[in-house]
Amino acid sequence: MTKSLKEIFRYPSVVIGVMIIFLLIVVSIYTVITIPYSKAVQLWRGNEADWYQNPKTAAPVWYNWFRRDKLPETVIVTSDDPSVTKTIKDTNSGRIITMMVPVNFRYDSFADDMALYFKSEFEKNAPFIGLRWIYPDGKEIGIGNFSIDRKFTLRLNQDKKITNKLRGRVASQGLFINPDAENPNLPVKGEYFLKIEAITFDKTADVSAELVVYGQLAGWSGTDILRRDLGIALLWGTSIALMFGLLAAVGTTLSQMIIAGVSAWYGGWVDTLLQRITEINLVLPFLPILIMIGTFYSRSIFVILSAVIILSIFGQGIKTFRAVFLQIKEAPYIEAAKAYGASDARIILRYMVPRILPMLIPQFIVLIPSYVFLEASLAILGLGDPTLPTWGKIIQDAEAHGALYQGWYYWVLEPSVLLMITGLAFSMVGYALDRVFNPRLRDQ
Repeated sequence: MTKSLKEIFRYPSVVIGVMIIFLLIVVSIYTVITIPYSKAVQLWRGNEADWYQNPKTAAPVWYNWFRRDKLPETVIVTSDDPSVTKTIKDTNSGRIITMMVPVNFRYDSFADDMALYFKSEFEKNAPFIGLRWIYPDGKEIGIGNFSIDRKFTLRLNQDKKITNKLRGRVASQGLFINPDAENPNLPVKGEYFLKIEAITFDKTADVSAELVVYGQLAGWSGTDILRRDLGIALLWGTSIALMFGLLAAVGTTLSQMIIAGVSAWYGGWVDTLLQRITEINLVLPFLPILIMIGTFYSRSIFVILSAVIILSIFGQGIKTFRAVFLQIKEAPYIEAAKAYGASDARIILRYMVPRILPMLIPQFIVLIPSYVFLEASLAILGLGDPTLPTWGKIIQDAEAHGALYQGWYYWVLEPSVLLMITGLAFSMVGYALDRVFNPRLRDQ
């Protein structure tokens, strides 16, 4: 065993492949523990309110690592942050609540949008809000006065009054330029402040606020058209891909091996029947059948997985394994086992099957990525499980919304790269194992 392991790890491709596979397994385990299935489905299938802090179709933050001109990242500041100064002054009829919300802007282009989210607690009369924007040089401009309900959202870019005060520019642009410049095209870097002054009409009232400056970058994986963090689907897609590939490969390989052993051992009409079933199955259109199942019956990943295994049981592997078993069947130790009365099942499972494991293991490793790609392909065709976030589902959503035409390349490239890395890792290990277990390939 030790000698075999040394021989296997003599190939650099095996070391690299094993490291990648180990990393994928660790990521899968970490994902399942930290993001339970129910939470992942809820987030992925939830509405836009679950992701209101994210900008739409924002590229990953690591884009800025490769750019000289830095794109703006999303800035989120709440009234509970330590950087926010909040003062409360009691009056005869209520309170005056003042909040100074800092916005540290250090980017070379404008943000995409801005929004203020208010929550208030009061007895009868709603609080009245006044907003002022303070530039890095100390200049101030009033940008709004209004009353709020218990929950209130102000989308600054859509407020026409704010746009008029900023000389026709939307808030995400006009608030970050020098208002006295004749032709401002670039934002002014520095620390800005949003001054929120709330006047309440009872002494127990309170107001909290959250400012979101939606940038062009968000998160380590970016967002889609529904503001969803693609990291959820990339992480859970790893677990689903490995699960689907492993179960399909195990179910297919073991069933083919056992059927081939039975066919070779018993021969006669049993062998004839199993071989005819295999030949009929080989001419059946595999992918169209899966498409029909997904279209007319169910797109559940477990239904598709079961269909894949059933359709693959009588596959080409039976022919290959049967040819090897016919040779093993004539070996002297098989005759010895028959002589001392070993049962047919014992001979097949204990004496014949172990002899083909060296050939089985490389084929099993190589089969895993083929089923991973199959699951992704079905999802891209719109036949993936609608409740699960997977790599194929990301690509299908990107294609449906024209990601490549819009320049949102990350949306397609991230799951595609993960698919290629997974396939490459298993292929490197599988082909190296084939060289180790098949001496005829070692010198080629």
